[in-house]
Amino acid sequence: MLKVYKEFKEFAIKGNMIDIAIGVIIGASFNKVTDVLVKKVLMPPVSLLVSDVNFKDKEWVLREAVIGEDGKTIANKVSIGYGEFAEAFMDFAIIAFCMFLVVKGMNRLRSKAQNPTDKSEKTPKDIELLSGIKETMSEQLALMRDFMKKEEN
Repeated sequence: MLKVYKEFKEFAIKGNMIDIAIGVIIGASFNKVTDVLVKKVLMPPVSLLVSDVNFKDKEWVLREAVIGEDGKTIANKVSIGYGEFAEAFMDFAIIAFCMFLVVKGMNRLRSKAQNPTDKSEKTPKDIELLSGIKETMSEQLALMRDFMKKEEN
């Protein structure tokens, strides 16, 4: 039990847990925004184009409800709600596209930051160090080639 506690403490201290919590909170908020965007902004014009049909209510009825003579429901209606599926798919498409744009932007910033010759972004220390090692090795290789050429002559 003590080992699990130590591992959890390391996990929490490194910031992974906080990063995950922030991601979940932002994701939940983004889900609300996307839900409103689809249901209140995008779907009304689409409904207008298809003769004021409310997509949320669209379904394929597989079996109608069976109601007895006394008015009680004997068997419930069975249906496939494809309208709700369409709305959920639009939510997914919007979220996927937004995530694509975020990842694309992050990759662009990362490539700028990892380019030691680009001075518009601060290059991380490890990339600067590796770049310096690469330059030093290239210089040493050139010196060795020159030395080998002199030895051959």
